[in-house]
Amino acid sequence: MFHLGWFLGNGFGIQPWRGAWAGSNGRDWMRPRLYVDLTTSLERAGFDFLFIEDTSMVEDTYQDSMETTLRFGLMAPKNDPAPLVPLLAAATRHIGIIPTISTTQYPPFLAARLLTTLDHLTEGRVGVNVVTSVTNRVAQNFGYDAHLEHDLRYEMAAEWMDVVSKLWESWEPGAVVMDEEGPMYADYTKVHAINHEGRFFKCRGPLNTMPGPQGRPVVAQAGNSPPGRNLAAAHADTMLAWGSSVEQMKAFREDMHERLIAAGRKPSDCKVLFLASPIVAESDAEAREVARDPNSNTGLAAALTDAERIDTLLWGLSYASGGTVDFAQFDLDGPVPDVIGNGEQSSMKHFFESNKGFTLREAALRNLAGEGLDFVGSPTTVAAKMGEVMEAVGGDGFLLYPKMTRRAIAEITDGLVPALQKRGLTRTGYNHENFRDNLLEF
Repeated sequence: MFHLGWFLGNGFGIQPWRGAWAGSNGRDWMRPRLYVDLTTSLERAGFDFLFIEDTSMVEDTYQDSMETTLRFGLMAPKNDPAPLVPLLAAATRHIGIIPTISTTQYPPFLAARLLTTLDHLTEGRVGVNVVTSVTNRVAQNFGYDAHLEHDLRYEMAAEWMDVVSKLWESWEPGAVVMDEEGPMYADYTKVHAINHEGRFFKCRGPLNTMPGPQGRPVVAQAGNSPPGRNLAAAHADTMLAWGSSVEQMKAFREDMHERLIAAGRKPSDCKVLFLASPIVAESDAEAREVARDPNSNTGLAAALTDAERIDTLLWGLSYASGGTVDFAQFDLDGPVPDVIGNGEQSSMKHFFESNKGFTLREAALRNLAGEGLDFVGSPTTVAAKMGEVMEAVGGDGFLLYPKMTRRAIAEITDGLVPALQKRGLTRTGYNHENFRDNLLEF
């Protein structure tokens, strides 16, 4: 069997809001109902977790303006995902919920306390996607003149994880006594200051709340650059990875296993889930027709003109560069520029490698969703293909990234997943109370 997660790529933010099947998203994305519908459907389908992206800026690198961001609703407006977590947990019993927290935005004590609180409120089902943030605009919202250099901020993240881990461990097992006769609620000899003084952080501790049901929340990581992989190898229970071919996926997983062993952990300690955007329809022919629509996986849920598609791609590249490169400056009919920037370096490298030989205009008009994996067809067809790919790769699963509409939710949870379950490829229920125990079960 392999694991399934759902990547909520727009976070607790504006979802596809125009065109067919957008429903009331434009009016209701900031309310809990859509996300409750999603999470209960995912649990019914046996998903391991919901993975919630987050960013904290209104991006204006492209054309030095917020116009494209706010015209299309690209990563803004967006709400903080943490308050949403208990609402989703209250409607479910087993599925894990992973909000995103940035080492740039949250001091370690604040993050450790928040996540322990959420672990209590969810009864052991919370995780955390640890990110370093991408752009200058985020850094400037939190007191920096510009964002730290890519590798330096991963050094900062490694220390951040060290501090929150010490805080989660600042209460020994058995510290809570609850002796009414004593009286002694907690044994002070089993609660310890951490007295951390490092390059980036200083924290006395201990955490002022007792450990949650999991002890430490499930840790997720999404960076695929070498520093991101090292951070995942040292701390993560699961990670998001790019999936473009069986060979690339297998090599990535083997590389992560080597890094886990070097970090003193077992390869099975971190589940690598590959990002995939299946296109599922009643028949293979219908799915192929959908796949030929270049907007089928844009998340905008409405047809874009060529000019709009170019705008949104250049906006995305400007953002992914870390806000250091305005892609409006490049000739659309020249080659795709080999520019990495200071943001999502693995994403930028992936884009450049995938578009060698194309002009920037051609790259914007191509449909790269699901490139190399060909997860297009009826539920039966796609389930078979996913099984074949995962068998060849060796595990551990897929992080699905469909459009966020109620139709797409049904296509996956009531169409694709039952076909996967019939083949014995994904779980049909949960054997454990806590998120980590279910995640690491196989």
